[in-house]
Amino acid sequence: MPVASSRYRNNIYGREPGEGREDAEGRQVMRTLAGNMVFLMQSIAPGKEHTGLPEPEEPRVWTNFTR
Repeated sequence: MPVASSRYRNNIYGREPGEGREDAEGRQVMRTLAGNMVFLMQSIAPGKEHTGLPEPEEPRVWTNFTR
């Protein structure tokens, strides 16, 4: 499964409302993550157009582990 990554933990920190806007490092990490997500989606799109999505091989089986 493709996973978009960034530079560090994908978090913005702030205790009070609005403090996240002051976290320059967190905002930079989010911008990097967003750019990487766009790149990944643009890279996958041509393959989906050319090949399509896989067909399900069999019906889904739902299991309830709580008895």
